[in-house]
Amino acid sequence: MQASQGRSVGLGLALASALAFGGSGVAAKPLIEAGLEPLHVTWLRAAFAAVVMLPVAWRHRALVRRRPALLAGFGLLAVAGVQACYFAAISRVPVGVALLVEYLAPALVLAWVRFVQRRRVSRAAAVGVVLAAGGLACVVEIWSGLGFDALGLLLALGAACCQVGYFVLSDHGGDGDDAADPLGVIAYGLLVGAVALTAVARPWNLDWSVLAGRADMDGVRIPSVLLLAWLVLVATVVAYLTGVLAVRRLSPPVAGVVACLEAVVATVLAWVLLGEHLGAVQVAGGALVLAGAFIAQTSTPKAEDAAPVIGPVDPVGHGPYGTGPAATSGTADRSAAAPESARP
Repeated sequence: MQASQGRSVGLGLALASALAFGGSGVAAKPLIEAGLEPLHVTWLRAAFAAVVMLPVAWRHRALVRRRPALLAGFGLLAVAGVQACYFAAISRVPVGVALLVEYLAPALVLAWVRFVQRRRVSRAAAVGVVLAAGGLACVVEIWSGLGFDALGLLLALGAACCQVGYFVLSDHGGDGDDAADPLGVIAYGLLVGAVALTAVARPWNLDWSVLAGRADMDGVRIPSVLLLAWLVLVATVVAYLTGVLAVRRLSPPVAGVVACLEAVVATVLAWVLLGEHLGAVQVAGGALVLAGAFIAQTSTPKAEDAAPVIGPVDPVGHGPYGTGPAATSGTADRSAAAPESARP
C-alpha cells in the first residue's frame, strides 16, 4: 500500500514537473516580443532562479571541490546553452516546433553512443531514431523547403546538441560512489549558467522598462513581471524540484514517459495562449517525434552489449542512461528519465 501511494505521489510530481517545464516557452515568448532580447530573458531566468537556489548551493558547497568539471559543463550546456538556443529559436519559430526539434536529442545521443563511443545500439533504438527523424520532417514541412525560419530551426537544433552534452555529463555525474546530488548540480548549474550568460548577454544593456509594462499574449495584456515570476519560480525552480522528487519515487523509464508530456503541454499552451496553430500533418509528426524520442531513451544497451565495437569506450558517459535530475540522482537504473534540467 505504501509503495502504491509513493508511486502515485511520484506520478503526480512528474506530471507537475512536465506541466511546469511546458509553460516556459509561452511565458518567455511574450517577453521577447515585448522588446527583451532572447539572451536577456535567458539571463533573467537563470540569474533569479540561481538566487532562489542559493541555500541549496550552500548546502552542497562541497561539490565545488569534488566535481568542478561537472558543474561547469552542466551550467554551460544544460543551463546557458540549451536555454539560450531555445529562447532564440522561439523568437523565430512556434514554441511547439522548437521543442519538438529539441526532442531529437535522445536520437543524437544514440548517434554519440554508436559513432563516438563505438558501442552497439539495439534495433529498437534505431527504429526510434528513424521515427524521430521522420516526424521532424513532418513538423518542419521539409517537402515545402522548410515551412519555418531556417535560422530558428538551426537554433532549436543547437539546443538539442547542447542537450546531448548535458546527457553525457549527467550520466557521468551519477556514476560510482562519488555520485553528485542532483539538487546540488541543479543549483550550481544555475549559478554557473548565470555567470556565463552575464558575460554574453550583457544584462546592463537590458531594457528594464519592459518588465514594468505589459506583454501581449494573443491579444491579452499580461504584466511582464508576472510572466517573469512564472518563468523563474514555476518553470524553473518548481519544475526542477518536482522533477527530482518524482524520479526518486519512480524508475527513470516511468518518469521519462510522463515527461514526454512536456512537448504536448508546450504545444497545447502555445496553441491556446499564443494562437500558434499547427496543422494535422505537423501534429502527427510531433507524435512520431515523441514516440521516437521515447523509444530512443528506453532502448539503452544491455549489459552484455556494453563492450565497445571498436576501440575503447569513451570514459565520459555510457549512452542515453539519464537525461535530467534522474541522471545525477545516483539511482541504479538510469535508463531513461526525460530531459529535466536541460529542458527549456
